[in-house]
Amino acid sequence: MKLSDRKKKILQIVVDEYITNAQPVSSKSITQNYMKDVSSATVRSELAALEEMGYLSQLHTSSGRVPSIEAYKLYVSELMDKGRLTGKELSQIKTAFARQSGNLEEVVKNAAKVISELTDYTSIAVAAHDGDDVIEKISIFPFKEDTALLLIVTDRALIRDKFIDIPADMTDEQLESANRLVNRMFKGKRLCEVMDASLEAESQFESYRAIFDCVIDAISDYVNNKSGDVVLEGEDKILNHPEYAEVDKMKNFLSVVTSRDKIANMLTSGENDIEINIKIGGESSDIPEDCSLVTATYSAGDVKLGTYGVIGPLRMDYQKVISVLEGVGKILEDMVNKK
Repeated sequence: MKLSDRKKKILQIVVDEYITNAQPVSSKSITQNYMKDVSSATVRSELAALEEMGYLSQLHTSSGRVPSIEAYKLYVSELMDKGRLTGKELSQIKTAFARQSGNLEEVVKNAAKVISELTDYTSIAVAAHDGDDVIEKISIFPFKEDTALLLIVTDRALIRDKFIDIPADMTDEQLESANRLVNRMFKGKRLCEVMDASLEAESQFESYRAIFDCVIDAISDYVNNKSGDVVLEGEDKILNHPEYAEVDKMKNFLSVVTSRDKIANMLTSGENDIEINIKIGGESSDIPEDCSLVTATYSAGDVKLGTYGVIGPLRMDYQKVISVLEGVGKILEDMVNKK
């Protein structure tokens, strides 16, 4: 059934009020504060109709209404007003990136932190990296008798470091020779090309097969294992929201944010420059029914900057969260383009 303009207006008021105050919204509150030209009886009738349609619920017969999951879905798709960040908030975002090093993994951490600070919710993020990264340099340094440190630097300023096993009898000179061979073969190639180079390179790496296999394994792990690069900020902000005074809701929330695999699965990349994705109340198997997730995937030109998100209660301030994610994305894009 299609909603009339008045029903939509009343539903928007209920959602906005409940997001702000976390208290059931009464017909009296609506008529006194928003619709003075409409009688309380008419508003009560409209609220009852919205409840019957599944958009509202009433905890007690004498209480006001609270939004349902369907109400939040309609709110974010049709009813929500466009939010704007203040000059102070935009300045805070710019300051968060002012001292970043050019390493996109550091950018991810800074972005997640400022998103959490501005929204007052828990933020999650994962750095964007895939097989299209081009190798600029590979360095292998001796560490212990049977261990070396492998560093991989790509064109997107992403640095990977990993300790690898080497033959115990390998000399420093042999390790340096293997390092030169790795760079000669792989420098300037995309990571996906290196991953597919195993058979082609076997003959050249007969003496250093263990080193070759470690480099391939490190690159494969980098491309395929997203959970290792998950960033989480503001876990304690859950305590600022009254919903999580309930133990079961707290447990549901913690079951998500304490699992890096679940977070990585939730942060699926989009293809647009800034794509906002909203999942409300169990729309994903990884999200509890009493939680919502808002994510944004960022890129500038052909450089993918990562996927960022905010996870919180159904009663999330979607307007504020979306404006923050869009603001962060635009500033990140400007920053990368200037570089």
